[in-house]
Amino acid sequence: MASTTANSTVPAAPPIALAIAGSEASGGAGAQTDLKTFHQLGVFGCTALTCIVSMDPEHNWDHRFVPVDPQVITDQIEACATVHTRIDAVKIGMLGTAATIDAVDAALEQYRFPNLVVDPVLICKGQEPGAALDVDNALRAKILPRARVTTPNLFEAATLAGVDEITSVEQLKDAAKRIYDLGVPNVLAKAGPTLGTGTALDVFYDGQTLEVLEVPAVGTERVHGAGCTLAAAITAELAKGAAPLDACVTAKNVVSASVNPGMHGNIPFTYVYQGFYRG
Repeated sequence: MASTTANSTVPAAPPIALAIAGSEASGGAGAQTDLKTFHQLGVFGCTALTCIVSMDPEHNWDHRFVPVDPQVITDQIEACATVHTRIDAVKIGMLGTAATIDAVDAALEQYRFPNLVVDPVLICKGQEPGAALDVDNALRAKILPRARVTTPNLFEAATLAGVDEITSVEQLKDAAKRIYDLGVPNVLAKAGPTLGTGTALDVFYDGQTLEVLEVPAVGTERVHGAGCTLAAAITAELAKGAAPLDACVTAKNVVSASVNPGMHGNIPFTYVYQGFYRG
C-alpha cells in the first residue's frame, strides 16, 4: 500500500533583526539577551559582537571589557547583511570605544538598514570615565542621528540632554524633548522604578505625542538586562511593522514579564528571563 502524507503549509519566514552589541557571558544582558528577546517575539535574530564582557565576582561584579577588533565587527555586519535577503530592524547596544563606533558608523552608512534602535550605552560598570566621554561624543555625533528610536536610561538621558541630573517625571519629559531636538524622531527616556512613583516609568516623545508609560514596579532596584530587553523588544516589534509608540508599549510589557519574577543567582541583583512573556 502506498504511503500518504498530510498536506502542510510552509510558514512564512519571520522578520529578521540584527543586534550590534556586546557579548555578556552570563546571558543576562547584551547580545545574548537580544537574541532571546527577538526569538520570544517571533523574530529571527543575528548578531555582530562589538566587545566581550564578563562580570568579575572578585571586584563587586564590575565588568571585564575587551573590545572586538573593528575589522572583525565590520566582517560580522557584512555577513549578516549578505547572508539574509533583508534586515528589517537593527538594535545598537554596547559599542564601548570610538574605534568601534567608527566601524559601525561606516557599516550603517553602507547598508542603510531600516528601523535603527539605539540603546545609548555610554559607560560599562568598571570602565574608565575618561574613555566613556570619548564614546559619548562619538555616539552623539555619528550613531544617534541614524536612530529611529533611542532608549536612554536616566544617566544617559541626562548626559545626552546636557543636564546635571533627572530626579522628577517633569525633568524626564524635558530630557526626552531635548534628545528629540538632537534629531532622533522617537525617544523613550527610561526611569524604571527610580523616581519613586511606585511604577516602572518611561517617557515617550516623538515631537507631537508625549506619553508617560507605566507598568507596576517590581521592587525598587534596576534589573540586569532590563534595558537590553526593552530595546531589543522595540527592535523586534519595529521589524514586524509596529509603530514606534506601539512597539514601546509592547516592549514595556515584555520587560515587566521578564523581571517578574526574573532570575536569581549568586549576583546580588535580579536578571531577566524573556521566556516568562506570554503576550
